Amino acid sequence: MSDADDFIPPDKDKLRRGWTTGACAACAAKAAYQAILTGSFPDPVGITLPRGEMPSMALAHAELDGEGKATASVIKDAGDDPDVTHGAEIVAAVALAPPGTGVTFHAGPGVGTVTKPGLVLPAGEPAINPGPRGMIEAAIRAVAEAHGGSGDVAVTVSVPDGEKLAAKTMNGRLGILGGISILGTTGVVVPFSCSAWIHSIHRGIDVARATGLDHLAAATGSTSERAAQALLGLDEAAMLDMGDFADGLLKYLRRHPVPRFTMAGGFAKICKLSQGHLFLHSSKSRVDMDRLADTLAAAGGSDADVTAARGANTALEVLERARAAEVPLADAIAVNARGVVEQTLAGACSVGVLVFDRQGNLVGRSDG
Repeated sequence: MSDADDFIPPDKDKLRRGWTTGACAACAAKAAYQAILTGSFPDPVGITLPRGEMPSMALAHAELDGEGKATASVIKDAGDDPDVTHGAEIVAAVALAPPGTGVTFHAGPGVGTVTKPGLVLPAGEPAINPGPRGMIEAAIRAVAEAHGGSGDVAVTVSVPDGEKLAAKTMNGRLGILGGISILGTTGVVVPFSCSAWIHSIHRGIDVARATGLDHLAAATGSTSERAAQALLGLDEAAMLDMGDFADGLLKYLRRHPVPRFTMAGGFAKICKLSQGHLFLHSSKSRVDMDRLADTLAAAGGSDADVTAARGANTALEVLERARAAEVPLADAIAVNARGVVEQTLAGACSVGVLVFDRQGNLVGRSDG
């Protein structure tokens, strides 16, 4: 994550979809349970997802110990999505359980455990979300009906190197410790939908509210995040890794508010926000240079600088001219961006906006 615009992804309609960690875990659990009941593993193994898709996955590992226990794994294929868990081995160990216990879930190595309130799962539970639990339960039920089992099993999901993968996610901030979360409401990974990222933003708000934090800050990139956290003196749990998803964050925050909220980012992205864009990636939004020039003029920019701004290649070029002329352009951009945020939040929070340059220096602000 950085405060610079990323590459423009290819045409999404031409990209291959993949399967979530939850779908992979369900396939592995189904294969392991079927091996317990029949003595052999289905390979490949197929399941039916909540929306009717029927993926079939090859097994990477299969082991039957003959004592009511079996283990199977599949390799996650996220399609053309740049998912941090693409290529990870998703392992399900299944053991027969006492009658009437149903399906119970356990975290093996590399799968996290919930430690903070505010998430959909209570503290102490393995980070296997409700969607994947439902998929696993459905897969176990299908095997039980086909092969005469009771469906009473303990399912332990593990992910080799899952703790290292979790360091690339927001799990630590959410209080999910020890590994990754097993995710996926539909079981399908849509390339570049970034649903997992937006999900993590929402869960970050939930955890912060549940733990009593009254001031949250969201940043567009790592540079602005570090600078904002130091300036505001906030705990790491109060920082939201927003990236380009102002829309997903602000609309959720409007429904689940905190008393005080600060938006922080690089000049170009806050400039786009000030012009009403709520998805800040370069694939969907651009700085309107004429509007930026008008803002410069209103802030006291000279005719020469305003004219140069209209023909500038980048927003940063305009900012540097304004700073050299000691015109408070970034402050004006922060004021306008604050207005957009306040309108989107509909008065739910007291709002502040911080603007940083690429070195993390504060160049503009507007505080509530």
